[in-house]
Amino acid sequence: MKLIVVWVAPIFFMLWTFGYQLLLSLPRSKTLLPIAIPTLFLWVVDTLALQRGTWSIESGTKLGIHIWPHLEVEEAVFFLVTNSMIVMGSCAFDNAVAILDVFPNIFPTVPGMPPPLLMLKSLFTSTSRYDQQRLIGLQNALNVLAKKSRSFYLASGVFNGRLRIDLILLYGFCRVADDLIDDAASASEAETWIGHFTNFLNAAYSDSGSRDSSKFEKSLKPFPPQAQTILRYLPVDKLPAQPLYELLVGFRMDLAFSKENSSKPPPIQTEQDLERYATCVAATIGELCLSLVYAHDPDKHVKGAHNNQDECTQAGVRMGRVLQYINIVRDVTTDAETGRCYIPSQWFTVAKEPSTLADKEAEILACRKRILDIAFQGYSDNRDAIEKLPQYARGGIRVAVESYIEIGRVLRKRIQNNEPLDFAGGGKAGRASVPKLRRVWIGWRTMAGRRGSA
Repeated sequence: MKLIVVWVAPIFFMLWTFGYQLLLSLPRSKTLLPIAIPTLFLWVVDTLALQRGTWSIESGTKLGIHIWPHLEVEEAVFFLVTNSMIVMGSCAFDNAVAILDVFPNIFPTVPGMPPPLLMLKSLFTSTSRYDQQRLIGLQNALNVLAKKSRSFYLASGVFNGRLRIDLILLYGFCRVADDLIDDAASASEAETWIGHFTNFLNAAYSDSGSRDSSKFEKSLKPFPPQAQTILRYLPVDKLPAQPLYELLVGFRMDLAFSKENSSKPPPIQTEQDLERYATCVAATIGELCLSLVYAHDPDKHVKGAHNNQDECTQAGVRMGRVLQYINIVRDVTTDAETGRCYIPSQWFTVAKEPSTLADKEAEILACRKRILDIAFQGYSDNRDAIEKLPQYARGGIRVAVESYIEIGRVLRKRIQNNEPLDFAGGGKAGRASVPKLRRVWIGWRTMAGRRGSA
């Protein structure tokens, strides 16, 4: 027991010093359970071994105290402290990597696998140097992601390092914009928000603009405090400006559905209008995400590493449209409740002549199937491009795509089985979604290199 204490005490002190901040902030289920469960398992196995005489501790080297019959206290303490060191060591490692990844102002460049000396340097960095506002912004963006998109929240966990951070901040920007514009009380108020976002992008991308400039700070003032914390850290240095402006064009297209514009023709009249809308609100996101993937690629300086960048980016743009088509098919009912219909009006025929409710519902179902067919054709045509992406990001992109495509598969199967499409699989009522366990299975299967059917 003395040797155990002498051996463990300095290691415990070191690991606690390096990881106590993370250990204290993590939920107990993430720290105590990983210690308790394997410890209990090893105690039971060790009890059986001692009972059978597989091994034993000589009487001169033990205290003679038992936790329960046949389990010596020395054995119990040994397994407890070793499992504790594993968990504490993991937290210390994660804490070092997190500090390196979150604070580019302190550590401008970080290798894919940081060397031990750099990790020690991060652990010894004074907390007074931490950018607390960046931490708040990242936490707010992560909360938005967890609340608003379960599929992409699952996928974000597959990415790592600064790529994951920037993807979360990008999604936070998109969601903040969508919520403020979509939830506006009127079309004029929504147009005002679009103007605020345009001013923000103008300031963020101006030649002389910086996060500390008065122009940039002024552009943030109209936004709520929580939104400001996210917008402030949008990684504009790694993102092309045009897709972000195009995203605002997509939001402006949504305004055509407002009551103020009810006398005008529907904004989505043709399949080309549908494609244009999906390009603005989703294909742009695909392009932005891949911009971050290539910007953070640890092998980007290797000759020929990005030979397929243009090809993959265009495939990402098309895949973005695919996911939006699935989103549209899923949300037909909830969109209708807000006065929106993204099905091209030229597709409808029964609306032009007297018809029953059943006829109209059948035609809407046929239109939803038609959009799904377009989506799956696009998925089939472009999914192989994922394998040409930088290797470090392929798994995350696969999970992001397959998690959403799975919703389309569920919708298509329910159409084939003549089942209602407006169901909830654990998500928002009236909105088709995939249950959590199934999403986890899809993520695991995708990371293992298996793909679903097209």
